[in-house]
Amino acid sequence: MFRLRRVNNMIQVVGLGLFLLFAIGPIYWMLVTSLTPENLLFAWPINFFPTVPTIEHYIAVFYRTNILLFFSNSLVVASLASACTLAVSVLGGYALARYQFRGRQITLLMFLITQMVPIVVMIVPLFIIFRWLGLLDTLYSLMIVYTVLNIPFCTILMQGFFAGIPTELEEAAMVDGCNRMEAILRVAIPLTRPGLLATFLFAFIGAWNELLFAVMFLNTDANFTLPVSLYNFISQYDIHWGRMMAGATLALLPALVIFAFVQRFMVRGLVLGALKG
Repeated sequence: MFRLRRVNNMIQVVGLGLFLLFAIGPIYWMLVTSLTPENLLFAWPINFFPTVPTIEHYIAVFYRTNILLFFSNSLVVASLASACTLAVSVLGGYALARYQFRGRQITLLMFLITQMVPIVVMIVPLFIIFRWLGLLDTLYSLMIVYTVLNIPFCTILMQGFFAGIPTELEEAAMVDGCNRMEAILRVAIPLTRPGLLATFLFAFIGAWNELLFAVMFLNTDANFTLPVSLYNFISQYDIHWGRMMAGATLALLPALVIFAFVQRFMVRGLVLGALKG
């Protein structure tokens, strides 16, 4: 029995080690490539450690591109889109969790079905709509798209969070003189803070990393987001791997810093949203 348990533990450790290698391997290789001189990027044999580390690619990214402007564009788009997504999802999730109305199950089903539709089929209709509205090559088009795409799943998440809160707490608040909106703001929402954080970060990371719609809708350098700027390192005859990896490393840092501080609440929120409701 002891040997069997020991073998199971070894299998788990090996499995977790392989999964960790699979998860952080690309990130490590991205960092190594960003620190490798241009003339050694394709040298043989392959060096898994930068033998002559350099920051020339980072210097090129800062001095040959408007990386700070692209960073600002991505931050504005992701933040505003996530805030709008959260506001709508809170109201929709609360309504689905607290009220029984005709079509409630169909609404939840339709929200789930939207997650199965490939986003590529939406490009042409949205392109035509935004061209008609005069929103092409603007950050507003991305904000609208990211908000609309994230609302269904985020609403389902918030519905699960609100369903886990006893209705008696809100009823007690209304007995004490609160109306429905005050009960939501003072009781329900404070109790779903992990869920609010998880929902916001889910929408933020999705908007921060999105490339397809940004490439299709943006044409002017001043409006480019970080993913589009990284995509532009791919030219017709060459790929600037060093600069691309340096830019990708810089783009990854904000998400890593934020996740390092809030990952405990985010994981807890996602788990609660998946289990409740």
